[in-house]
Amino acid sequence: MKNVLTIAGSDSCGGAGIQADLKTFSALGTYGMSVITAVTAQNTTGVLQVREMDVDIVWEQINCLFDDIFIHAVKIGMVSNVEIIETIGRCLQNHADTPIVLDPVMVSKSGCHLLRPESTEALIKVLFPLAEVVTPNLFEAEVITGKEIDNIAGMEEAAVKIHDLGARNVVVKGGHLAGTAVDVLYDGIRFDYLKGTRIDTLNTHGTGCTFSSAIAAHLARGFNFPEAVREAKKYINGAIENSFTLGHGVGPTHHFHELYRKAGVLDE
Repeated sequence: MKNVLTIAGSDSCGGAGIQADLKTFSALGTYGMSVITAVTAQNTTGVLQVREMDVDIVWEQINCLFDDIFIHAVKIGMVSNVEIIETIGRCLQNHADTPIVLDPVMVSKSGCHLLRPESTEALIKVLFPLAEVVTPNLFEAEVITGKEIDNIAGMEEAAVKIHDLGARNVVVKGGHLAGTAVDVLYDGIRFDYLKGTRIDTLNTHGTGCTFSSAIAAHLARGFNFPEAVREAKKYINGAIENSFTLGHGVGPTHHFHELYRKAGVLDE
């Protein structure tokens, strides 16, 4: 079994962050481990409070795992401040052979800023050069590049810019683009495009976390970049199609829908 590490924030609601990552790793046949960068108090209606971890405990969490266990891939999610970003960078720079998927989480669906504005530069400078794949949505790509994106040509331009900033491969997610949902993949040489059918549901909490974690799981299992993204896309589409209502706000995707269906409890 392959071992995959997530470095991200905790979602007390269980639909995103560390919790979504671990569910995804398990659903895709890998063993999940976690380094918590922040604890959030949140439910389906929004994020109420965020408490960041001390850099010392972030440092110890990462290093103790690498000292003991062979890690086949790493996913990085919520990293809110410069000190944590730099600590993660120092820890991972000695593990260049481990593929890293960076999901540049900036704002929650409820509008809470999860990355401090002054931390964006550090995220780009420190973590982009370590990343095998960076997976921004349109808003994040606009912040990173400083340009508005409203079509596929703009997504391609953003992908090139993010690659130039150090990422080896880029996936610009087009879920927020008007019309057909298209993700643009770029490996520094060529573009590839993943078209998806829009799924009419409110329950999309944790989709970005889940997608990036699925890419990491497939990289750990030996898939190359485009294969890993395509398989991750299939997985997240299934999770969204089987998403469910929870609480009074945006419900989660269903990470274990195939397992639940086989067990005969999907609709209970």
